[in-house]
Amino acid sequence: MTEESSTVCLVMAGPGGDMQWCFSQVKGAIDDDVAEADIISTVEFNHTGELLATGDKGGRVVIFQQEIENKNLPQFRSEYNVYSTFQSHEPEFDYLKSLEIEEKINKIRWLPQKNAAQFLLSTNDKTIKLWKISERDKRPEGYNLKEEDGRYKDPNSITSLRVPVLIPMDLMVEASPRRVFANAHTYHINSISVNSDEETYLSADDLRINLWNLEITDRSFNIVDIKPANMEELTEVITAAEFHPHQCNTFVYSSSKGTILFEEPEDPSNRSFFSEIISSISDVKFSHNGRYMMTRDYLSVKIWDLNMESRPVETYQVHEYLRSKLCSLYENDCIFDKFECCWNGNDSVVMTGSYNNFFRMFDRGRGGT
Repeated sequence: MTEESSTVCLVMAGPGGDMQWCFSQVKGAIDDDVAEADIISTVEFNHTGELLATGDKGGRVVIFQQEIENKNLPQFRSEYNVYSTFQSHEPEFDYLKSLEIEEKINKIRWLPQKNAAQFLLSTNDKTIKLWKISERDKRPEGYNLKEEDGRYKDPNSITSLRVPVLIPMDLMVEASPRRVFANAHTYHINSISVNSDEETYLSADDLRINLWNLEITDRSFNIVDIKPANMEELTEVITAAEFHPHQCNTFVYSSSKGTILFEEPEDPSNRSFFSEIISSISDVKFSHNGRYMMTRDYLSVKIWDLNMESRPVETYQVHEYLRSKLCSLYENDCIFDKFECCWNGNDSVVMTGSYNNFFRMFDRGRGGT
């Protein structure tokens, strides 16, 4: 799925040694004439893969649920269907700065499930919200002090007491806002990441990273600030940030300078006018086992061992053929395009986006250059 799209395309891997893909499902409009508000801006599976949340430029969150084909065999699941839709963010106006704040959803992150309800964080450029997604398939009946239509009874007319009962009803999925985390970012939020302690999360904008407690909305701790005293001396911005999957005291952030926790030495023979631009890291992800880290720059995906800072252990060229066309890409601003990346469930395969609606997958067992 590409960001500039109004559809979610789901594909399945086929059996066998070689990775084979077949088209599975499409959700949304597939015609070219699509309203700007319907363009999808972010997608995120929950931890089990049963739920898929999408956010769009209109500030809406649509959640799809994977249906169970056979209740006796719950491991066999079929298509994703709409589970819940709600308006997460509305357009706002900052009168102090005379600035419009658009409703577009930048990121969605699911919290680990602790009970029957699901929780997720969604953010636009300025405000982060915590949402509770819950199901209700029963309703109470038999009140003592009010009628079934909600009108209160005359207390003098009550001659006996009865115990209210729960009766079945059609399944209702409710999305309710639980927390609103606002007024902590001057610049556009580009990342949110839930900590493994399940109590805190971080949010990052172009120049700062803040640490929040999920229960406290009126204050956060600034843990990274790269804003220079004189903005004319600004040379880099934060592009992505993420907590380590297991170590709650470790996180990573990347910058437009091509810097992560450490800086990769560059081969002087490859240095050119475009070197700094194409080395800008647009995404960074820890592996599920916490041993490795993946970064995505304009032309490649790099895998880093956290125990070795000197160089990446694997490098995968995504569209190396574009290296000879950097001048043209600079003129039409395509050289500033950003791509995300992700690991598969056991960290053996990595995936990232490319042009022409393609995505590239690299089998780590076959090694990178």
